[in-house]
Amino acid sequence: MKVRKAVIPAAGFGTRFLPSTKAQPKEMLNVVDKPLIQYSVEEAVDSGIESIGIITSRGKSAIEDHFDISPELEHFLEEKKKLDLLEEIRRISNLAEFCYIRQKQALGLGHAILMPESFVGSEPFSVLLPDDIFD
Repeated sequence: MKVRKAVIPAAGFGTRFLPSTKAQPKEMLNVVDKPLIQYSVEEAVDSGIESIGIITSRGKSAIEDHFDISPELEHFLEEKKKLDLLEEIRRISNLAEFCYIRQKQALGLGHAILMPESFVGSEPFSVLLPDDIFD
């Protein structure tokens, strides 16, 4: 059976990365020119994943915003003839189908992975941890 769904737990406090994560999610910290979580999403999509469930918590709306469309920004880039940036912004929002599930209490990684049960159903799924990068 083909794995079509992935779960990305992104609800923690990011204490390993303090003070950088006091005001921004650890998953949104940049490595070179893109946030950590985007590397995970792109890797998942490259392996055939079509739907990604991201487990979030309070203060993580930047993750949703990053993968959402941004009509105002797209319009601005179009007016300024920055078509390469416009293409990249649109590519990011079309990488996969996203589902966001809110973890209301910090009950650990295992709990976060169990949260998207209705999203994954009985299908096999992968779990990606965006704060661990290996070359």
